[in-house]
Amino acid sequence: MVHIVSLMQPYLFPYLGYFQLIAASSLFILGDSLQYTRRGWINRNRLLVGGRPWQFSVPLEQGSRSQAINQRLLSEQMRLTSQRLLHTIRHAYHRAPCYAQVFPLVEEILENPERNLAHFTEHSIRRICRYLEIDTPIARFSDMGLAGDIDREQRLIHVVKRSGGNVYLNPEGGRHLYSPDVFHSHGVELRFLRMDEFSYRQFDDNFVPSLSIIDVLMFNQPDEMRRLLGRYSVDRPAPSPVVVRPGVEEYES
Repeated sequence: MVHIVSLMQPYLFPYLGYFQLIAASSLFILGDSLQYTRRGWINRNRLLVGGRPWQFSVPLEQGSRSQAINQRLLSEQMRLTSQRLLHTIRHAYHRAPCYAQVFPLVEEILENPERNLAHFTEHSIRRICRYLEIDTPIARFSDMGLAGDIDREQRLIHVVKRSGGNVYLNPEGGRHLYSPDVFHSHGVELRFLRMDEFSYRQFDDNFVPSLSIIDVLMFNQPDEMRRLLGRYSVDRPAPSPVVVRPGVEEYES
């Protein structure tokens, strides 16, 4: 029986492919205790404002580069930031076809009083999964008791094995990071999820891609969202064939 495990850092209102990954998995693990990366997508994303991509972020308290995501806190300015962001979203999307049902969801997420960054983003991911009717179990990496000093591949292999899985599924963009041979040697199959090319009607004919899930939700009814969640393919790279080299005796006359 195939048991697919995936792991990602908890992102703020991530792109559609993030939720495709969750939906395609038997178990999704939030990398809440992984190191926080600056200029990543953990506390920022992009919306469609005035026909162009507009980047937003939620403010964090000062922290060191070595801190994990679940050690970072949202700033005391978060309440004001949330109000301003909601105002921008209201102004930018009030004419979108799904605004009436999606804006209250976004409002609930942004008004969450939780200040721990990992818990705040986890709550947002779980709420959106509920809206999308994704029922994949979600666990936290910090609850798995794994050492933090092992390399990336070994960490993922341990996660899969400890979860009773036999397949690790990763977004296509991480293909260069992992070796199918290493995973195969530990009895784990490595697969990659590739999003299909797609577009949807925004406010005009100029489609702006690679935006937050907020944008996708605003323009697509729940039935269409379920269809979009299935717009992907899974690649199964085969381990390298074992090359048997001739021994010395085969060259002797």
